[in-house]
Amino acid sequence: MRQRKNYGAIDNFRLAAALLIVAIHTAPLSSFSDSADFLVTYCLGRVAVPFFLMVTGFFVLAPYQRFAGHSSYQAERASLNMGKFLKKTAALYGIATLLYLPVKIYAKQCSHSLGGWLKEIFFDGTFYHLWYLPAVLTGCLLLMGMIYACNPLVISFLTFLLYIVGTAGDSYYQLVSQVPVFKAVYEGIFQISSYTRNGIFFAPIFLWMGVLIANGKIKVPAEKASIGLAASLAGMMAEGLLTYYMNWQKHNSMYLFLLPVMFFLFELLLTAEGNSFKLVRDLSMCVYIIHPICIILVRGGAGALKMTDLLVEQSFIHYLAVCGVSLVLSFGIAEGMAFAKEKMFSKPA
Repeated sequence: MRQRKNYGAIDNFRLAAALLIVAIHTAPLSSFSDSADFLVTYCLGRVAVPFFLMVTGFFVLAPYQRFAGHSSYQAERASLNMGKFLKKTAALYGIATLLYLPVKIYAKQCSHSLGGWLKEIFFDGTFYHLWYLPAVLTGCLLLMGMIYACNPLVISFLTFLLYIVGTAGDSYYQLVSQVPVFKAVYEGIFQISSYTRNGIFFAPIFLWMGVLIANGKIKVPAEKASIGLAASLAGMMAEGLLTYYMNWQKHNSMYLFLLPVMFFLFELLLTAEGNSFKLVRDLSMCVYIIHPICIILVRGGAGALKMTDLLVEQSFIHYLAVCGVSLVLSFGIAEGMAFAKEKMFSKPA
């Protein structure tokens, strides 16, 4: 497995990725230009979620894959860490669900059928931003099964095939659905999951890319990674604009060029030196979880202060306000978590 003294750039990019997710839910440039907002938010911003998936693949799934089938201390430890990650993520999903349940009830967004609730819990997420948590759980479980049943080449093919199917039902859906048999297939899929950006079609490829980068022998120098990233970003922006203006998109989470973008981005971050600042991991997680509440707080505060025109209608200022509130609240929560951990694990004198 690739080893470094630290992974400061990876850790610090977690916070940048969390703020990109905030941008996706606030459209910061929409007051100026719909096209600019689409390019920045719904093309460039789409690196955020795959990045978090690749981090999981790199740090959690890679040791599991490396020692799968072995009888050793390392294999036992990797399996234990994998189990801890799944339990921690499931617990976080449960807490976040309870946190947003009053909001769903107030907004009258609760499903009125068992099937609707199951669809939300396992695929769509119990609130609009929480779909990532069941996606990473499902993706990890799917890959764990593949790791024991298939060799790495087969896993690479299967995860890529799933991503192609998912992309056809996402950025290319209106084009693909012109073929009746494909339309019928995707209509069946959308009965189970509202989108293909889920734990079956979206998450596995990025989790697996993290594993391959960690356990593989390919190391891209910073200069080549920068060139590759610039070229693939240009391709993704062109792909995004094409599918957007041709009205092919059902959603805009999955692009073909997103795969090389994420590969070169992750390789570039691995070459960067530097240390992460304290609390960055907990801070980024808290921003991701609570930012929709912060959107509500900013809108409510703007209305009370009679500053809606500035703090809500001006999209970029609205984005900055939401980020500011999210960071302040998240810092307090992260500090509280750190204090609780210190008390929990500190030994009495």
